[in-house]
Amino acid sequence: MAQTSVARSKTEVLVNDFVRSVYNWMAIGLCLTGFVAYYVSNNEAMRNLVFGNSMIFFVLILAELGLVFAIAGMVTRMSAGTATSLFVIYAALNGVTLSFIFLVYTQSSIVSTFFICAGTFIACSIYGWVTKRDLTSIGGFLMMGLIGIIIASLVNMFIRSGAMSMIISYIGVIVFVGLTAYDTQKLKNMALTQPAGVDGAVVRKGAILGALSLYLDFINLFLMLLRIFGQSRD
Repeated sequence: MAQTSVARSKTEVLVNDFVRSVYNWMAIGLCLTGFVAYYVSNNEAMRNLVFGNSMIFFVLILAELGLVFAIAGMVTRMSAGTATSLFVIYAALNGVTLSFIFLVYTQSSIVSTFFICAGTFIACSIYGWVTKRDLTSIGGFLMMGLIGIIIASLVNMFIRSGAMSMIISYIGVIVFVGLTAYDTQKLKNMALTQPAGVDGAVVRKGAILGALSLYLDFINLFLMLLRIFGQSRD
């Protein structure tokens, strides 16, 4: 019994350390993104550089996509330091491209939407952690919804329909609420199935991968909510 209790205690410590590391890196990414976005939006030279040339903006978008695919697809083959650096670079680049929200929406609506998003994210994350229901079955459905949102958003770039934009936003909120719970449960399973004595670098890379998933859920949920609740500067 004593050995079982000790083993259980060690497992709980490992799980808690892993989860804490995931959320710490996620928070670092969000803070860095917010800081860079605010800085760029208030720096005329940076604004002109990023938004004055559409080619530069699209290059930044492509660089972000490349970083996401690199971290998600090759994290096991790179060092923990490289994975961490790529995540930090991605968060900073995302801040550059997201700086437009400070130019489009009022700061008060951005702040209020952020807190709405944070509350929603925490609630969904807690549900994903404590629920006994296996959310794997809804993962494929949510991914199909995400693909649908991407396609509809691309189409709407050409037709510029306000009604479609709002429909996409409401559907997007539902999808990313579900993905937050789903990814949190995946994170929990990842933490619980870590083998004893696993290398610290492997744990760090797993934490970075988990942080990236939750970071993306938060950012996209925030953007969808901002389309709904955000107040235009005009």
